[in-house]
This record gives sequence, structure tokens and C-alpha cells, in this order.
Amino acid sequence: QVQLVESGGGLVQPGGSLRLSCAASGLTFSMYVMSWYRQAPGKDRELVARISSVGGTTYADLTKGRFTISRDNAKSTAYLQMNSLKPEDTAVYYCNAKWPPLNYWGQGTQVTVSS
Repeated sequence: QVQLVESGGGLVQPGGSLRLSCAASGLTFSMYVMSWYRQAPGKDRELVARISSVGGTTYADLTKGRFTISRDNAKSTAYLQMNSLKPEDTAVYYCNAKWPPLNYWGQGTQVTVSS
């Protein structure tokens, strides 16, 4: 079965960096659009960044050049490099794989930005 496993979350101080990973299995990874979403307590889930099957990227305004999404098709893994983190970046970050009509989610990884 399809699995998306996120890792790399944790507690970081403001201004710090984290690199999230999303390891996929059970699917033809290179065909899927990979995205990172996040959901803060009491808020809706929102798109952070997206990367197409051929490497084209889209970022939400909230990243303001601080985040970089990438993928390694040989490893079936997507990444989100997050720099200059702010307390408002605190959320559960979810990996998403989409190849319509197929759509899969990971279980999420907590990112907490606090001093």
C-alpha cells in the first residue's frame, strides 16, 4: 500500500532551520506532484509549497523565499528546507502526493518554533 512518511520536524529557535523529508513507497513517485501543507491549531490546512513531476515549483506567499521544496526521484523522497523560521511557522507539516484521481497524505510531523 501507499505510504508517505514525514520526518525532520522538531523544536527550533526563531531564525533557525529545519529540513523535512517525505519518504514515499508503494507508488510510482516520479509521476506524482508532491506538496507540503501545514496546519496550525485552530486553523485550516494550507499549502506551503508544491513541486511537479518535472521539477517545477510553486510557493505560497507565506514562505517569502525562506522555504525550498525539492525531490529526489531515485530515492522516492521529497524535501522541504525551511530557513529563517518564525514562531508563526509552528504547525503540523503534511506531505501530499497527487496524481489525479489518486491523492495521498502522510501522517504529519510537528514543527515548533520557540525560544
